[in-house]
Amino acid sequence: MRGIKNKDMEEYKTKLLGVLTKHIGKGRSIGMAELYEQVFGKPCSNKYNDARILRSLITALRKEGIPVCSDTDKEGGGYYLASAGSELENYCMRLRIRALKILKMEAILRQKTLPELLGQITMTVGGKNA
Repeated sequence: MRGIKNKDMEEYKTKLLGVLTKHIGKGRSIGMAELYEQVFGKPCSNKYNDARILRSLITALRKEGIPVCSDTDKEGGGYYLASAGSELENYCMRLRIRALKILKMEAILRQKTLPELLGQITMTVGGKNA
């Protein structure tokens, strides 16, 4: 990951998880800037680069199966650990909708229907070309 040495990655993931354990449930979400400050011990100085580093750590936790959810609502939103199955289900549904919108755009660009494109993807993955 750019900006963090590999040996520090585990340390920062542990710090991130420690902070997130205090933010269980959507109602207790924490904003990006505050989360960055608590994980790295310094204010967020470059909104884009610092957010990218933090998102990379969040992605790493998600790849380990830790249910880190995010929300962007009018009251501020932020990151949190799912407190119940319904929160995780809602977050996963939003991921699926976003993924389908991206696939729909690919289908339009390739001048195919979404089912045609999904069929090609299934065949490619099944044929191990992926």
